[in-house]
Amino acid sequence: MSEARKLLVLVGSPRRDGNTAMLAEGVQRGAAASGTQATLRFADDYITDFLRDCRTCRRSDGECAISDRFRTLFLEDFLPADGVVFCTPIYWYGMSGQTKTFFDRTFCYYAGSYPQSEEVLEAMCRKRIGLVLASEETYPGAALGIIHQIQEFSRYTHSEFVGTVGGIGNRRGEVAHDPRDPMRGAERLGREMFTRHYADYRADTPRSTGVWCG
Repeated sequence: MSEARKLLVLVGSPRRDGNTAMLAEGVQRGAAASGTQATLRFADDYITDFLRDCRTCRRSDGECAISDRFRTLFLEDFLPADGVVFCTPIYWYGMSGQTKTFFDRTFCYYAGSYPQSEEVLEAMCRKRIGLVLASEETYPGAALGIIHQIQEFSRYTHSEFVGTVGGIGNRRGEVAHDPRDPMRGAERLGREMFTRHYADYRADTPRSTGVWCG
């Protein structure tokens, strides 16, 4: 029997009982139902500081000198994962500060000044990526900046950006009443993270005349 795929569900909201967290738990349930080993983490349990100037901050042995738990989150949860679902509220038409800081802090470990940077960069690549967003606005453009950033991260790391789920709500838990049923969408995303069809064609990509089998 093959080893179960590993999925990291990373929550960039500070609210443990908020709409983003509810959607993230839906992703985790769906992933577990499909046999995936799904781990849910809150970024602010691990990240307490912003990226600094590595030229002045890095320790003499090459390790990051920032004394929080980001190293554990990144090296033990993110890098070994076959897929990652980033879950964030929309703050000022962008991702949360916690989520953005996660991306910024990865530089500490793939920069050339880190002794194992080549291994880190290799492990960052070729994952399956998903995105879950919570917002009080139904305006579709509110999410576009975040979607574009995740698309570019996926492109940069040769990863596959397989899907986005958006839930609308303001009060805590209100996302469950969104008539589009994002809770079901989040569970489906988790369940299909490693099976969902992904297509990103280039001009010279070999492809058949159809998209779906049959």
